[in-house]
Amino acid sequence: MEKEKYYITDVDRLGDTIYCYHNQMGEKFIPAHRHEKGQFLYTEGGIVFVKTETKSYFLPARHYMWIAPGIVHSIYPSSPQVIMRNLYFPIEVEDDPFYRLTSIHPVNDLLLELMLFTNRWNGHIQPKDKSVFVVLEAFKYLLPQVSDFPLPLALPLAKDRRLQQVITYLEEHIGDNLLFHQVSENFGFSPRSLSRLFQRDLGMSFIQYLTALRMLNALQLLLEKQFTVNEVALKVGYNSLPTFSNTFQKIIGVRPTEYIKNNAL
Repeated sequence: MEKEKYYITDVDRLGDTIYCYHNQMGEKFIPAHRHEKGQFLYTEGGIVFVKTETKSYFLPARHYMWIAPGIVHSIYPSSPQVIMRNLYFPIEVEDDPFYRLTSIHPVNDLLLELMLFTNRWNGHIQPKDKSVFVVLEAFKYLLPQVSDFPLPLALPLAKDRRLQQVITYLEEHIGDNLLFHQVSENFGFSPRSLSRLFQRDLGMSFIQYLTALRMLNALQLLLEKQFTVNEVALKVGYNSLPTFSNTFQKIIGVRPTEYIKNNAL
């Protein structure tokens, strides 16, 4: 019950404090909950999936997730050994609009060092604790300055049951040559009707969804460091390494080889 106190009750018990929590997960699931404070989430030792009511987020190494105040979310770490580093901040009306959006961003060296510095504190940091509070407050106000653009490391969750079945199929056959007309026929759709369903339910096309799904899978495989870039490309459905590399750069912002170097900790 102590863990429940930390992430459901204690965070918002004092409204004007900044709350710090650094600890090993010790479990593989944190059920749906919400906070009045905004949450900075960084993890070490594994990959974390975060689900909100509308999206499924993938949080890899060397990235952080900002969870806006009031957003219901559940957390699925890849291992109980994952270390979660959480900072919860009160958000004021006049604060930057950044804090009202849930997003994932790379962590640069400055943010990483400052975040690791906060490891010495746990629990509520009150404004009267000036020497500590000012450091954490500076961390909060630094976030919009160093987080130039959010990475598209999220996929919308399908509401239509038929579309959920299609997406499960895509996930299970991610390395195959998935042709839209064949997928449509397999599930009894015409290409036109399935195309409309993707747009209506998810707000994106089949190819946009499939590409994002492949990139999220590629990120996970690259971070596991068990396969070469070429092997990863094949495992997520790309027979052409240049095509995979170009697509990866377009979506993630760097080439796969650069991404591996940047996350070599």
